[in-house]
Amino acid sequence: MSGILMAAGGTDLDSPQCITRDAEIQKLGWRMSVCADQADAVLAKLAQLQLEEWESPAGRAYRTTLALQAAALRRGRDALREAAAVTLRHAQNVASKLPPGF
Repeated sequence: MSGILMAAGGTDLDSPQCITRDAEIQKLGWRMSVCADQADAVLAKLAQLQLEEWESPAGRAYRTTLALQAAALRRGRDALREAAAVTLRHAQNVASKLPPGF
């Protein structure tokens, strides 16, 4: 497998570069998790804005727009959480393939 990676321009799993890449992948996964948490904070603020009760047609349109934006943000947050989980699992897989002592 290592030969295939090397031939394809990848790195050998036994190389120090691979160890560094593992740390970078893990860092990326954690950064994605933080972004998802920040999306949660924005969703909470949007929920507060939606509670404003304007009885006019403009108020209803405002709340509808906020609801649509919140739904899109929730989908994005969920996708980001899933991507973070996959990335962190990949980092663990890379780490588990390293030779003992690294």
